[in-house]
Amino acid sequence: MYDPNMERSSDARTAPLTALRELVELADQDGHLTEAAAALGIPQSTMSRRIHALERHLGMALTVPRGRAIGLTTAAIDLVGAVRAPLREIDAALVDLAEAADPEHGRIRFGFPLTMGAGEVPDLLAVFNREHPGIRLDLKQAHGAELVADLQAGTLDLAIIIPPPPEVNHEVLARQTIIAALPDTHPLAGARSISLDRLADEEFISTPATYNLRELTDQWCRDSGFDSQVKIEVTEFSTIREFVGRGMGVALIPPAVRPVEGITEVALDGPAHAREIALCSAVRRPGRVVEHLRDFIRENAANWSNED
Repeated sequence: MYDPNMERSSDARTAPLTALRELVELADQDGHLTEAAAALGIPQSTMSRRIHALERHLGMALTVPRGRAIGLTTAAIDLVGAVRAPLREIDAALVDLAEAADPEHGRIRFGFPLTMGAGEVPDLLAVFNREHPGIRLDLKQAHGAELVADLQAGTLDLAIIIPPPPEVNHEVLARQTIIAALPDTHPLAGARSISLDRLADEEFISTPATYNLRELTDQWCRDSGFDSQVKIEVTEFSTIREFVGRGMGVALIPPAVRPVEGITEVALDGPAHAREIALCSAVRRPGRVVEHLRDFIRENAANWSNED
């Protein structure tokens, strides 16, 4: 039974839910009550009162003093972890209800990798924007780990992430073949395909060590009997291609969407050199506006698979 002391107001029935949202925000702001209250647009005193009322309701301490901030107890940390995802699902259900009357207007917060900033994603979003002009797209390019964290925090609705992250709801959209990008002047540029060990003495241009494709590059090279000699690290494939085209090294990357001057793409022999592209969602059932983009990506992502 609900404790009437929890919140003596017209929204008393929703007070525990409100306090839980505020506790999650307090955790996200590292215990800084002022910042948490500002993020939620409520007075600091109101937030403090609700969290204390939640403590009385549960019969346990959730916060402890920590200098100018507030520390969360172990019980509070466990509680935040348990309610974060259900709260996102509730918010998504409320958004879906509000959007039912006008699903062609709204906002989608969408993320995608730095390595997909040229070609497939911009092409797809341009078509989506023309077909759904009333929907605003707030876009973010970032490393996969950051996109996962944003989905978990509820600051993104959808994201394309490589490889599929087990921490969030996802579906595999496509398998992307990786090829060898060589300067046109390279001795192997005329080959139809090559084994990776033929690049053992080459200098590589690759993504940073924390990126999925770099991990795959290093592993594939080791499997072929050599350690990759990475000369230049770059976060974006378009820039990698620019350097390859200028004869500064070779690279293992996805095929270019459009021809790139100075580069020859050569297939790799042996076991499949590919990686999976996933569409990830903050909630299991997004609102209707977000569903538009999710379904649109599903319908068009088949074109991203470039395996033979």
